[in-house]
Parts: sequence; structure tokens; C-alpha cells
Amino acid sequence: MFSHVMLGTDDMPASKAFYDATLATLGVGPGRSDAKGRTAYMHPGGTLMLSHPINGEPACHANGGTVGFAASSPEAVDAWHAAGTEAGGTPIEDAPGVRQSPFGPLYLAYLRDPAGNKVCAMHRMPA
Repeated sequence: MFSHVMLGTDDMPASKAFYDATLATLGVGPGRSDAKGRTAYMHPGGTLMLSHPINGEPACHANGGTVGFAASSPEAVDAWHAAGTEAGGTPIEDAPGVRQSPFGPLYLAYLRDPAGNKVCAMHRMPA
């Protein structure tokens, strides 16, 4: 359904370091930058792009928005969370762990990236 997600940043080096670290734990290679200074992370499941806002205004996060990354196991979620915290992310919400949902149990972890975007890693637990 989705082709890509684009997140704004005012500090590309900090955002790139954060996503290089967190996405590496999920098997995604380092971001590649283009001539316009955007950074792209390509994966068979889609593309994440980072960009300075095109309108020249400061970047801001979406209140109520979350970008979720699929993880292959609870251990991968924990590794993502640790890498993100070490790379400048801020832990938010509850500690990584199992949450019950109408869709079955989920193993989740949440962070704010260096630009303030809310991101999470999620593993769907067996029912």
C-alpha cells in the first residue's frame, strides 16, 4: 500500500546517524544521500527518506503520528531500541515489551528520533 515515508529534519547528520544505527539492527544498510541532501533507506518493504523541509520552514514532528518498523523478533526490537538510544534517540512511553492489542500480542519499543519524530519497532508475537 505504501511506497515510502518521508520525515523532515533540520540536522541531517544527527538524523542519518540515528537511522543508520537503528535500521542496521533490522537488516537495512546505511542511508544514501542525493544531490539535494536527502537521505534514503531502501528495503524490499519500502523506502524511508529524510529531508530538510522543501518550503524552508523548520522541520517538525507529526503530533499523533508514528512510523513503525517491522522487526523479526523481540531481540531485534530490543537491539533497535538500544541502538537508537545510543545514537541520540529519546525513549518514550513504556519500556520495550509485550502489549496486548485487538490484533494479538505485539512486542513494541518507542523512541523520538533527533528531529522529534515518534518511531517504533514492532514484532507480532504468536497468538
